[in-house]
This record gives sequence, C-alpha cells and structure tokens, in this order.
Amino acid sequence: MTRYKINVNNKDYDIEVDKDTPLLWVLRDELDLVGTKFGCGIAQCGACTIHIDGSASRSCSIPIDTIANKKITTIEGLSDQGDHPLQEAWKKHDVPQCGYCQAGQIMTAASFLKEKPNPTDAEIEEAMHYNICRCGTYLKIKQAIKSAIKS
Repeated sequence: MTRYKINVNNKDYDIEVDKDTPLLWVLRDELDLVGTKFGCGIAQCGACTIHIDGSASRSCSIPIDTIANKKITTIEGLSDQGDHPLQEAWKKHDVPQCGYCQAGQIMTAASFLKEKPNPTDAEIEEAMHYNICRCGTYLKIKQAIKSAIKS
C-alpha cells in the first residue's frame, strides 16, 4: 500500500491504496464518489469518464500512481448545485432512460465543448460516439448538447 495525496473536485484527499488501483475504484470505494460508473473496465464504453486537468479521461484504466499533481473532476464536481448547462439540458430533453451512462456522457460533452464551443452536428457525433448508451438515447444526447450550447 502506498499513500497518495490527490485533488478531486477541488478538495485534497490523503488515501492509502495499492499503486496499480484504478482511479475509478479510488473515487468510488475510497472517496464515496459513486456518480462515476463502472462499465466495461477496458476504457471502451465511457461510463467511467471524468476530467483530468480538464480533459475527458477513462478512470477505469488509469492507475492511481499516474495522477500525481493533477486536478480530477467527477460528475459531482462539475457543478456545486448540479446545474451545469449540460446537466440542465439533460433534464430539459429527458435524456436518461436507465441513466447509467449519463455521467460519463455529460463529462465527455463538457470537455468537448471547452475545446469546441460551437461544434457542428457532425463534430458532436464524432466526439460522442466513443460513449456507449445501451438505451440508445443518442439523438436526445445530441439535442441536449446543442441546447446547452445555446444557454
């Protein structure tokens, strides 16, 4: 076991875990930040997407010992009140069905919109196609992203 100091959602934490523990399990099991979900475990589905220094990253495949001095943001830290424009747009467009993938979808979209604040439909589809939604709410996801851009 190794001690780590990490910054998650603008809070400093001191934890002790094995050096190869995936960040996802640190967030969920050590810090009780359960908005980030486990999906595939191989960084393919996007359910575990968080931000590391503002960039969308798959937390299931990132060992804790690789994130020293980096700022981590989870869905819980995207907005203090849960009122980020994307979160509001998700509600307005009734995007979630089962809801399991939605935190990862929102985190991917938030990072994407920071880089590309006025994307085309094709750019939205390209950016979001790496996040899997088994319920198939892709059209609603795109509508919500476009709505968030306007707000």
